[in-house]
Amino acid sequence: MPVDTPLPGHRPHPVRGSLDAHARGLCELIDAAPSPYHAAAEVTRRLVQAGFIEVLETDAWPREPGRYVVRRGGSVAAWSTAHLEADAPASTPFRVVGGHTDSPNLRISPRPDKGVLGWEELVVEVYGGPLLNSWLDRDLGLSGRVAVRDATVPLGVSERLVRVDEPVLRVPQLAIHLDREANSGLALDPQRHLTPIWGASGEAPSFHAWLAALLDVADRDVLGFEVMTHDLTPSGPLGREGDLLAAPRLDNLGTSYAGTVALVDAVAAIESAGGAGHIPLLVLFDHEEIGSTTSSGGDSTFLPAVLERVVLTRGGDREDHLRALAGTLVVSADMAHATHPNYAELHEPNHRITVGGGPVLKVNTRGRYASDAPGSAAFALACEQAGVPMQVFRSRGDMPCGSTIGPMSAALTGATTVDVGAPMLSMHSARELTGATDPGMYVAALTACLAPHGPSPSGPRAQPSPPVTGPDDVIAPRGELG
Repeated sequence: MPVDTPLPGHRPHPVRGSLDAHARGLCELIDAAPSPYHAAAEVTRRLVQAGFIEVLETDAWPREPGRYVVRRGGSVAAWSTAHLEADAPASTPFRVVGGHTDSPNLRISPRPDKGVLGWEELVVEVYGGPLLNSWLDRDLGLSGRVAVRDATVPLGVSERLVRVDEPVLRVPQLAIHLDREANSGLALDPQRHLTPIWGASGEAPSFHAWLAALLDVADRDVLGFEVMTHDLTPSGPLGREGDLLAAPRLDNLGTSYAGTVALVDAVAAIESAGGAGHIPLLVLFDHEEIGSTTSSGGDSTFLPAVLERVVLTRGGDREDHLRALAGTLVVSADMAHATHPNYAELHEPNHRITVGGGPVLKVNTRGRYASDAPGSAAFALACEQAGVPMQVFRSRGDMPCGSTIGPMSAALTGATTVDVGAPMLSMHSARELTGATDPGMYVAALTACLAPHGPSPSGPRAQPSPPVTGPDDVIAPRGELG
């Protein structure tokens, strides 16, 4: 039989390569961004390609209207004032889409070298809240950033990105013969059971020396590193008809992709329409998965500083800054739990979420999500404008709820805030699942959040209604959200 003749019953998959532009774009960004530092660099690269100018926090920012992007570690923010007239008020509010660049994984320890019974291992530490079993028996690469001695820069240290897309690590699972109860409930001790192997030759260099050789620098010049593992399986379609998308780091590179495209599309739409009474802004934070309380996390000065500096570069003062915040809308965008078909009882029965069913509004009365009525209304209007359906997620009343950058962004800025996302399964697994049409709908909704039609949200703040009593009490809105 000729080698190119299919075996009887064989049929090639009919949909490989048939993903739409947004699903393909998401796959490309995910595969280009194995670490948050690579994600921030890739988002910046795409924005610069779209006409944004990168600025540094240490420099004076341009006072001229334009499109700008700034990075802080694994975080990135971008905005456009190019559409604003010279006499536009310095108190012009913002429309913000916020997300994060980091994902749960295994990170290399500062002193990782370990040898046991002839096996060469690297000690790791768990980052965030991953599904630990999903990291077993996977071919793993390495990525992150390295601080290198550099006499040519003021501080004497430069940052280098490192990425190894080769199977250099693996966490081997114990054979079923040695743990007959493994299928009854696998218990993994992060200290003892998650140490990956990377050789058995007995000749492994120290990880420090290996990094130095990789970067072609002297061993003594590697002064620090933040390096992590990543799954090497490429992102791509899944399912009989290719209507699903399987990929690592969907939480939350799904938003990093959608937010980046939405900003570019929104800026183009605003400029084509002759302007808007608000400033569109994207911010993607690092360290959301570990609580955000870091120098570049959602609970840091990054977003407040960017917002204030934009106002100041436009000739505003503290009063203008506070007025701008009072009229601002923050859309905290993260991925959302689709209803799992094998565990439907763990989901709130009146709030079923499906992949392919549209973007998700997330609500929690305990403040784990920041959505309030005005913010929820703004997102509903954005989905209506985008022509996409909207779903509403609420966790079961007898189960705890996750959280996002939304509550802390709301507290730091005082802006109307809403938590939203795109539906997915296997959240925090080494490999996650969403619908192939969800990225496009997510982009459309976030674009409408940044470039709304109709009355601008930047109009004058609504005046308080006269006090009223009785059953017809009305709460005055903070401002127009249409």
